[in-house]
Amino acid sequence: MDELLTPEEVAKWFKTSTQRLANDRYLGQGPRFVKVGKFVRYRLADCQAYLNENQYTRTDTRVPA
Repeated sequence: MDELLTPEEVAKWFKTSTQRLANDRYLGQGPRFVKVGKFVRYRLADCQAYLNENQYTRTDTRVPA
C-alpha cells in the first residue's frame, strides 16, 4: 500500500501552501488526491508522478522534458 500524505506534508514537500493545494484541487490541477471520509490525502506515488509529469527544459513552452 502506498503512503498517504496530508495536505500539510505535501505543501511542505512542494514548498507551497495548503491553500494553493486546495485551490489546485478545486480547479482540477495539481497532484491527484483521495478522500478518506472528509479528509484529503495524497498518495506519495501520485505526488512523485505529478512532479515527473511537470518537468520542463524551457520556460517558453509547455512541452514536457
